[in-house]
Amino acid sequence: MNRLLLTLALAPAAFAAAATDGTLPATALKPVSALLARAKTLTTASARVPLAPGDTTPNFVRAQELTPKAAEPMQQLFDAVVYQGAIQPELKLAMALRIAQIYDSPYLAVHANRLLRATDAGKLLAPTLNRTALSTSAEDLAISYADKLSRGIHAVSDQDFRTIRTRFNDSQVVELTTTTCYFNYLVRYVEALHLPVEPWALTPAQAPKSGVVDPIARISLISDAEINALQARLKAAPTNNWNIGLANSMRAMLLSPAVATAWGNYGTAAREYATVDRALKLHISFAVSMSNGCRYCSLHQVLGLRREGIDINKLVAMAKDDSALSPRELKATVFARKLTTNPAGITNADFDIIRKEFGEQGALEVVQQTCNFAYMNRFTDGLRLPSEDEAVHVYQETYGKTFADVAGNK
Repeated sequence: MNRLLLTLALAPAAFAAAATDGTLPATALKPVSALLARAKTLTTASARVPLAPGDTTPNFVRAQELTPKAAEPMQQLFDAVVYQGAIQPELKLAMALRIAQIYDSPYLAVHANRLLRATDAGKLLAPTLNRTALSTSAEDLAISYADKLSRGIHAVSDQDFRTIRTRFNDSQVVELTTTTCYFNYLVRYVEALHLPVEPWALTPAQAPKSGVVDPIARISLISDAEINALQARLKAAPTNNWNIGLANSMRAMLLSPAVATAWGNYGTAAREYATVDRALKLHISFAVSMSNGCRYCSLHQVLGLRREGIDINKLVAMAKDDSALSPRELKATVFARKLTTNPAGITNADFDIIRKEFGEQGALEVVQQTCNFAYMNRFTDGLRLPSEDEAVHVYQETYGKTFADVAGNK
């Protein structure tokens, strides 16, 4: 397995300057107190999807009622992100709260704040969330990393990355990245589905589970958990005709084995439900990846679309505008782009368009696919993972030029 340092060295340096991305401006943060006040008014909000029974089950898990096999993996993914690994749970919750501030999400804010303030360490971190000028402490660097990577997948500069590597090793940087990616997934998921705030979430929480925090090693050692996760992933990997073996995204993600396993399990469970066909889901992820300017994922989606038999001429047109899309594809991609750039701006009318087109379960799948690439775009290009040779070959065969050239000419 390539180590993170090697993958960063191999990444094409010219891409960051050439690509256009959807970086959010550094606007004033929403005060945590304002988000919590709004959360109190949302306990009777109407979710846009059915919610499964469960008095003390979070609504983001209950929202899997239409895809019930994915409910438990969704809860396990949250637990893995927050409570497993080498980074303090309180720091990861502070990162989640900062992401809620950026995207104006009372739902995410109330859950992150509730768990963050359950411990003395969390109470010390909480006040930093209303400061934009952060220090060089490890905690502030992590919050700043989550802030920048949330605002744009290329917003973390080389200098930012060099600075954060003075405090965190390879595996911990991947853990900070997966934490940021997951809460970028979750904030879009809860806002798209307009989930009501649970009344119990407004009350103080008991102290959360203790995370196992190891000393920061100066080099990354391959752990038993990484070995076991890799073996399980290789055994579970479906056969496909993509000809890329174990993708570089998974090679990097396995440096945070608990999250890699939980993310894989959730994805596998969610994919059991497929009222929306694979080709259309690839259209959605291509639209999101192009909107974010994500090189790695855009190349992967082109490879997948070609393997699905999509005509080259259509792919060339799709890199420029939406003129080649069918009405069904257009509805999905327009919704996906809005959820990507403005999750709190999704309205009932927006959701009704995809619900009418795809049905209730299909609408949930469109949301999930969009959220998947809020996660993956930040992970792959945030870490500048190199694209596999097959993906590069197919992309250049399709467009006759590199991704940077296509993105620059769009």
